[in-house]
Amino acid sequence: MKKIVLFMLAFAPLALFASEGAETDIIQRTVNFVIFAGILWYLLAEKIKAFFANRSLGIQAELDKVQDTLKESQAKVDEATLKLEEAKKLAVEIVSGANAEIDSIKSKIAQAVDNEIAHLNKNFDEKIKIETKKAKKEVVQSVLEELLSSDNIGVSQDELANIVLKKVA
Repeated sequence: MKKIVLFMLAFAPLALFASEGAETDIIQRTVNFVIFAGILWYLLAEKIKAFFANRSLGIQAELDKVQDTLKESQAKVDEATLKLEEAKKLAVEIVSGANAEIDSIKSKIAQAVDNEIAHLNKNFDEKIKIETKKAKKEVVQSVLEELLSSDNIGVSQDELANIVLKKVA
């Protein structure tokens, strides 16, 4: 404030000499203004300084709150990112475990199907053998009944055996 008063006092003579012929009350006005500015400075300087100091402290407190909130938010973001990475790892493990389980189940089912097919083929072969034997017996029986029922054919035991063998083969 002292600089302002000195500045005004330095330029006051210029204002006096600016108008040579006309009489003005610039000196009285300048002195009144300097006195008024000085009184205002004397009365309000401490209050204005205190106001701006308190205002600066309030702004700094708000800035600190915002910084704390920002740090907390960043910590939460970091924590959420860490949890997301863990969840991704867990998901990969679950998927690989599920794929391994699927492969295991597929192989078990394939083995069971192969065993069942082998069992069915064996049963089919046995069934064919049984049916073949049955058909042979029926043919032999029908041939024998035919031969034995007709009285007009005289067949010896050897001839009968040859006939049966020819029919069966």
